[in-house]
Amino acid sequence: MKPGRFITLEGGEGVGKSTQAKALAAALRACGLDVVETREPGGSDGAEAIRRLLLEGAADRWNARAEALLFAAARADHVARTIRPAIEAGRWVVCDRFLDSSIAYQGGADGLGDEAIRTLHAIGSAGYLPDRTLLLDMPVFDAAFRQAEAGIANSDRFEKRGEAFHDRVAESFRRIAEQEPARIRTINAQGAPQEVTARLIAALADLLP
Repeated sequence: MKPGRFITLEGGEGVGKSTQAKALAAALRACGLDVVETREPGGSDGAEAIRRLLLEGAADRWNARAEALLFAAARADHVARTIRPAIEAGRWVVCDRFLDSSIAYQGGADGLGDEAIRTLHAIGSAGYLPDRTLLLDMPVFDAAFRQAEAGIANSDRFEKRGEAFHDRVAESFRRIAEQEPARIRTINAQGAPQEVTARLIAALADLLP
């Protein structure tokens, strides 16, 4: 049996992660791969229940520490019930967000620090990491404009946070990518959707059968 692979898409609000996750999964299926599409927070029954707690309500519903704990709990269930079983069965998993989002949002933008988030991940998910992370990158202003054009701005608690917060998120993602070049590939998210998808596939070329 060919080995499964765990691929994550990361980035700030409005960079096109959800659209590209679907497009990437379709492209991988066209290569003959068995692909599971999933997301965070969510991806399992328990994690989906926690997702509602995290995304609904006012921007200040939870403080950063509570958010970090909730994300870690959701991720632990997601890894145990969805991701690991799929990988062990030889399937590819394409996930919209994973650990790096917690490091960028709660660890970086909210100031908890990388090590606090990694410690929670070590406890909840035994430190499990993707085979490849694709970081979709574009200027925060352009991402916000894209959201406004699509009519989806401020649709959840995190999108309601101010511009300074999202600037810190983007900066944190770039720092994480610089620290882990073997795992993370930064992808230009500007341009036509099909062009971005082609860049994602190219960044996975060494993993494809």
